[in-house]
Amino acid sequence: MSTDLKKNVPFSPPDMTEAEVNEVRDAILSGWITTGPRTKKLEQIISEYVHTEKTVCLNSATAAMEMVLHVLGVGPGDEVIMPAYTYTASASVVQHVGATIVMVDSQKDNVEMDYDKLATVITERTKAIVPVDLAGICADVDKIKEIVHRPEILAKYSPKNDIQKLIGRIVVSNDCAHSFGASRNGKMAGEIADFSSFSFHAVKNFTTAEGGAMTWNLPFGNEKVERQQVYCGSPVPFIEGETWNEFIYRLSQLFSLHGQNKDALAKTKLGAWEYDIIGPWYKCNMTDIMAALGLVQFDRYPAMLRKRAEYVEYMNKKIDALNANLDTEHKVTYLNHKAEDHCSSHHLYLVRLQGRTREEANKVIEQMAERGIATNVHYKPLPMMTAYKTLGFDIKNYPNAYHLFENEITLPLNTRMTKEDVEYVMENFVDIVKSLMM
Repeated sequence: MSTDLKKNVPFSPPDMTEAEVNEVRDAILSGWITTGPRTKKLEQIISEYVHTEKTVCLNSATAAMEMVLHVLGVGPGDEVIMPAYTYTASASVVQHVGATIVMVDSQKDNVEMDYDKLATVITERTKAIVPVDLAGICADVDKIKEIVHRPEILAKYSPKNDIQKLIGRIVVSNDCAHSFGASRNGKMAGEIADFSSFSFHAVKNFTTAEGGAMTWNLPFGNEKVERQQVYCGSPVPFIEGETWNEFIYRLSQLFSLHGQNKDALAKTKLGAWEYDIIGPWYKCNMTDIMAALGLVQFDRYPAMLRKRAEYVEYMNKKIDALNANLDTEHKVTYLNHKAEDHCSSHHLYLVRLQGRTREEANKVIEQMAERGIATNVHYKPLPMMTAYKTLGFDIKNYPNAYHLFENEITLPLNTRMTKEDVEYVMENFVDIVKSLMM
């Protein structure tokens, strides 16, 4: 293919319009730019969308995933299990709270963790399992829940605080960074697991520039809290009649605002300046400027999801046509974003060049770049990263995860792309892959 008319197709630029600009302007001119009415409104909208009682908006998905661990009281001596094939945020938060990371290899030729291996690494110290919704496809949380309900697994469970006791089993904390708007078996990402964490980073489908959210759907929630709770050595004031859903929300607010028992919005009420610091905690709240972006993005989100789905369908057809001319050993595979039991958020378009090495895949990436097309790789498994090698992880113990990585390429998929951009990407990708056979 000629490159004389080379286009420029970025990988994942944020999809912003004048509507977002106007809402942010209104937020700025309102005089309320930190956590305020827009953040509270976005929390409510998200809960309604994913069918949960409460949502807490924060400054990142990383903060949300760490918040889950704090709410559960996970710390030194505890273990948290996750796949080796994920981004560092899934694992780093475990280090932050002083617990131990336990990684599980992927299934063969499948980005989900190996659930048979998962069952074998559960111990009396296991407090949470973190499935990852890679590329926007919901992980099989139902399978994980089946595992943690097995009698021999339940017998190992040793809860540390009242929330863990009420759940009565190992907690499933879903990394939903990619899957806002996805569903599996009739349930939305966010309501499938016990706790779920979303990312609204600039490269995500739905963005607040930075930002994220934590939500939960527990086997309890509207029952009353019966006694005072203690977190990180600090007693949290007991409120008569408070439900567990209300308590988790209040606790999350405390952890996100330095342990302060009143946010800025509450302190604006006449005579309500006085506040207390419940614990020497963290600062990770979402601002109203960020929430302003989210409110407009949410109005636009259904159309954005439809466009992504249309693009994926077109890309799939182009690869199917390519595969018809490739030998079995060198087919190009892609993830199944939509089927009878699930519909993803169509966040990322991952392909694998079967039978090819990392070096050959990198050459494809370079040639795509020469034609103005930005691509990426999702992911380099965590045991290959310096930080995790230092912790003692070795990629040799995760051969399936390595096999997924060794020939993976992520093609651009975003709503700033036109149909012509998508056609250009696929025409060039097909042309370059065909050249490998020569």
